[in-house]
Amino acid sequence: MALGKELMGHPLISERPSLLFSASHFKKKTPTTQFSIKPFDGRPRTSKSGVVSAISEDLVKTLRVSTTTGDRKREEEEKAAVKFKVRAVVTVRNKNKEDFKETLFKHLDAFGDKIGRNIVLELISTELDPKTNMPKKSNAAVLKDWSEKSKTKAERVHYTAEFTVDGAFGTPGAITVINKHQKEFFIECITIEGFALGPVHFPCNSWVQSQNDHPEKRIFFTNEPFLPNETPDGLRKLREKELKNLRGDGSGVRKLSDRIYDFDVYNDLGNPDKSSELSRPKLGGKKRPYPRRCRTGRQPTDTDKEAESRVEKPLPMYVPRDEQFEETKQDTFAAGRLKAVLHHLVPSLKASILAEDFADFSEIDDLYKEGLLLKLGFQDEIFNKFPLPKGIVNTLQESSKGLLKYDTPKILSKDKNAWLRDDEFARQAIAGINPVNIERVKTFPPVSNLDPETYGPQHSALTSDHIIGHLDGLSVQRALEENRLYMLDYHDIFLPFLDQINALDGRKAYATRTIFFLTRLGTLKPVAIELSLPSHGPNHRSKRVVTPPVDATSNWVWQLAKAHVSSNDAGVHQLVNHWLRTHACLEPFIIAAHRQLSAMHPIFKLLDPHMRYTLEINALARQSLISADGVIEGGFTAGQYGLEMSSAAYKSSWRFDMEGLPADLIRRGMAVPDPTQPHGLKLLIEDYPYANDGLLLWSAIQTWVRTYVERYYPNQNSIQTDLELQSWYSESINVGHADLRDAEWWPKLDTVDDLVSILTTLVWLASAQHAALNFGQYPYGGYVPNRPPLMRRLIPDESDPEYASFISDPEKFYFSSMPSLLQTSKFMAVVDTLSTHSPDEEYIGERQQPSTWTGDAEIVDAFYGFAAEIGRIEKEIEKRNHDPNRRNRCGAGVLPYELLVPSSEPGVTCRGVPNSVSI
Repeated sequence: MALGKELMGHPLISERPSLLFSASHFKKKTPTTQFSIKPFDGRPRTSKSGVVSAISEDLVKTLRVSTTTGDRKREEEEKAAVKFKVRAVVTVRNKNKEDFKETLFKHLDAFGDKIGRNIVLELISTELDPKTNMPKKSNAAVLKDWSEKSKTKAERVHYTAEFTVDGAFGTPGAITVINKHQKEFFIECITIEGFALGPVHFPCNSWVQSQNDHPEKRIFFTNEPFLPNETPDGLRKLREKELKNLRGDGSGVRKLSDRIYDFDVYNDLGNPDKSSELSRPKLGGKKRPYPRRCRTGRQPTDTDKEAESRVEKPLPMYVPRDEQFEETKQDTFAAGRLKAVLHHLVPSLKASILAEDFADFSEIDDLYKEGLLLKLGFQDEIFNKFPLPKGIVNTLQESSKGLLKYDTPKILSKDKNAWLRDDEFARQAIAGINPVNIERVKTFPPVSNLDPETYGPQHSALTSDHIIGHLDGLSVQRALEENRLYMLDYHDIFLPFLDQINALDGRKAYATRTIFFLTRLGTLKPVAIELSLPSHGPNHRSKRVVTPPVDATSNWVWQLAKAHVSSNDAGVHQLVNHWLRTHACLEPFIIAAHRQLSAMHPIFKLLDPHMRYTLEINALARQSLISADGVIEGGFTAGQYGLEMSSAAYKSSWRFDMEGLPADLIRRGMAVPDPTQPHGLKLLIEDYPYANDGLLLWSAIQTWVRTYVERYYPNQNSIQTDLELQSWYSESINVGHADLRDAEWWPKLDTVDDLVSILTTLVWLASAQHAALNFGQYPYGGYVPNRPPLMRRLIPDESDPEYASFISDPEKFYFSSMPSLLQTSKFMAVVDTLSTHSPDEEYIGERQQPSTWTGDAEIVDAFYGFAAEIGRIEKEIEKRNHDPNRRNRCGAGVLPYELLVPSSEPGVTCRGVPNSVSI
């Protein structure tokens, strides 16, 4: 009876965990860590002692005709003669909305499925057939009930297929899929049921294209991780084949349905065919070094053969198909883009009105109370142009009001005037949107690193006399010795570009330095601001120092000086810290990971959630954010020279070995090594919210990564002999960061510690670092006076013609220096979109299919331990935000620091740490 059931496809044993062997087979590798549920043992390996049968041990015993060792061949033949069935459950994710073409193809595919144009699957064993020396395969099977379920409205639809395998099939290792329909479809996962070892999981999360577009079979591997040299014999060629498919051959124009990952320089930011003014230099190469981006292969422009032709929105940019936004993310981003369009295009029709300056602060407040377009009556003009019935127009007008208004930025939520105060200006340097530029002053006055022959004297105009009265009775030397002086130094990054920037229409900037003093209460206060311009001769006044005000006139000068500092800060934040250091510098590692690491490689499985959506958001940035006449050029002080500034920063100061949080804090002088401290560091500003919370997350990520890495690499030799791992790291540097490939600071990849350090840095940058720099953009920058992205006037002194108008109406002069109403509206719409969490966001400590993303049960347990630690960190951050002793995050009118709180609701929340750079 039991044999009969087995032959009919029913398992003889109850469902077991997805590991192939029990823990008793493992050898201990590492001691218990924070995330181990029990001491980690060696991971499961393919059995050396015999075949892992597709059927139960009882059946194997039944089939054995002889127990002698000489009869193994006959035994295999007997087992192979027994055929039985196993079932695949395929989870397909449907779109919520389909256009007409997609609906038509869906109906055609439902009909085609009935007449044999099916979805065809084939199961492949980890073992080779001794007769053919090829992987053992099942019969081809088709998905059942496709046409019957084609009208199902559920988001996920489960289909089944039945395979016939023989008793000697062994362990399933891969599955191939052929799509004979006309329309692509999205496979979320496949589960095989009926083997004695229990359910076998295939996490797919991938689009499968029509055979008409991509004739080759799609390959999916089980969730079992394998290092390259441990790949089962039956999967070796498939592993190589899949990687070859993903690499492509480096030629041709990429189609949107392709899955090819390759490198290219940034040569598609300009549009010289449209206008010579839209021509932009290539980024990437000896002259302007830059990280590489994903290759699209588009044809060159007619005007400049080194420039790649543009794809303008709303047409999509190429990224490999599985990197494109999923539907929920697309909808969220599209809603933000619609809002931006309404605030960008429509106001341009009234540019003569909106180019005006704000009259006073109440006009800025009206942006949140009434909405810019509503206030000016623009919505009537917009919708009256549509050839639609009046009733529909009225409905559109009413529903659009939410898009035409702005939410009140968080900076105004607790104290409307907090941004004006010096203490808030200083607090944001360590607890705002750009807390990664502040550094300890080690030498006073500061000294430039620029070439004095080109840029003039290296010494600063700052002197002890400027700051001595603000140091609570300390001498400058004593303040240095007690680590009480700190600085935001934007001198060297801005000065080389100032002549070009200040020649632009409506742009004026300084290269600024701001000195802060650390008070006994642990808060900072600004004590001097140096404003530098390029030197144009011995009689040219190129440096000016502004100190805290003593009267009405100096108060307005001080406010303008702080605005120029904030404008510098906003530019460096966006162009260097946010775009370059997280988005652009991570892209080569992601491209190389897909090209060199198999999906079954354990390190790929670790990195997978931290690569989600990054290539797509970077492509969208090339299309409209960092492109010629894009948002960055239009909204920030540096204008068309912004990306060249970013390139200069990449060349002069970006170092991968300094991108981890502890190394960065030490480099900036904000911490010193201290083995007695929990994180091995002592912060010199104890209440430094970004660093305080960041070190909690850094430590948790590092512990999780170490736990993971030590699981698979028992010794240093296993790191050095892992060809896929070494190829990934080598290609990331030598191709992806080719312009810096010869730098001596690149970390080696020889030891377990090396790998832990590299991976921890990558995960930190993709998750916590990006979150800290991104999701406060609207909450802090949405109120433009707090962080003006550009300035339009320099600060006049007594000898300037503008000084009289400044004295007569300083408030009017102040607003004429700020972005105009039009510039403000455009900027706010964009940073609102960039600060928004999508409903499908995955946050640190979460991932798709949390129990089955890997077949290693011990690692699944460790991941849940990591998630629990993230939960504890969230509670600790909440506790800190209610501690009155932490004055930089708690107090009257003081915003809590929540940018590194791990979880978030959708929307603009000023909190939440997604796994990846996804917006």
